[in-house]
Amino acid sequence: MTQKKAIEFISKLVSFDTNSAKSNLELINYVKDYLAGFDIESTLVYNDDKTKANLFAVIGPKVEGGIILSGHTDCVPVEGQPWDTDPFTVVEKDGYLYGRGVADMKSFSAINLSLVPEMVKADLKKPIILALSYDEEIGCVGAPFMIEEIVKQVPKPAAAIVGEPTLMKMVNAHKGINVFKTTVTGQEAHSSKIHLGVSAVMTAAKLVCFLEGQLNFYKEHSFPDSGFEPPYTTVHVGMIEGGTAPNIVSRDCSFYWDVRDMPWDKISDIKDRFDAYCAELLKEMRKVAPGCDIVTEVIAAAPPLAPEEEGAAEAICRHLTGQNTGSVVPYGTEGGQFQEAGVSTIVCGPGSIDQAHKANEFLKVSEVDKAVDFITKLIVLQTKS
Repeated sequence: MTQKKAIEFISKLVSFDTNSAKSNLELINYVKDYLAGFDIESTLVYNDDKTKANLFAVIGPKVEGGIILSGHTDCVPVEGQPWDTDPFTVVEKDGYLYGRGVADMKSFSAINLSLVPEMVKADLKKPIILALSYDEEIGCVGAPFMIEEIVKQVPKPAAAIVGEPTLMKMVNAHKGINVFKTTVTGQEAHSSKIHLGVSAVMTAAKLVCFLEGQLNFYKEHSFPDSGFEPPYTTVHVGMIEGGTAPNIVSRDCSFYWDVRDMPWDKISDIKDRFDAYCAELLKEMRKVAPGCDIVTEVIAAAPPLAPEEEGAAEAICRHLTGQNTGSVVPYGTEGGQFQEAGVSTIVCGPGSIDQAHKANEFLKVSEVDKAVDFITKLIVLQTKS
């Protein structure tokens, strides 16, 4: 019955098309109403235009020592993917569940919700805090506002468990993710009179080459024994656009770049070196045209998750899973944001990241059972003083 109930909740959450371009309020209001049926009050933290919201709810006494169970509500789009079934209708076949978000990562929150009756019936001495965020898939945008309110309103939690897909293995470290957009403004001129203009495209090309040099620097200073693959901070330019015609010195060019930083590297070091190089180029550009400019804006920023020496979150997960060591993953999560706010954090959830973002995304039913067992044990843990 427990497995069946969990799958019913997974099916319900998957049925909401919450790709990051759309609102998640229908799902959030469903969860809010469901929890209200148990006299559990939800706190909603909206985005600026109130089209999306985070939700957190405290189950049990409002005392220190709570455990946060965190999951994001958004998913990636399905357009252009060759799905064999309706992505927003969970199909169970041969021990697998198929649907958008079953792995990444609605199942974790759904399993938590399915066990709310057990949480309510238990004599909790310390709380369980359910947390659901928005816009994780576009750079962990929503969670910081929720985390800020949790820290303000909830007595100090002992730990946060972020339920990204790890096959229920403890992950105590991952890289950060930082996305930037750099816009170069030059001076137009006829290409036969190139000395009268400043090429935004050619300047941008210099900046891209500079970033490639930063990547090579980190390659040369890699950490082969870190468990990460690749074992170094990466710098990557993914999109570039600029220019008007082959015979016009370009006025505008912009490019997007990202940095996936190791827990012990500082993103500020890369940014400072990049800004210093921009300043050098800009000085020369403005000798020709004072109106030239180079502007870099932050599109998304989520810090890495660093291993914690004697961390409470890892100790809790060791107790619940019987695992002795943590592992690392190359992708980013909201875990670093919880950790940055002073909450001991671990990543542990059902499913495999290998299935994320693909057509016919799936979750093994056996992973549901493992997660149900994990949360059931956690409930018992929180009944002990």
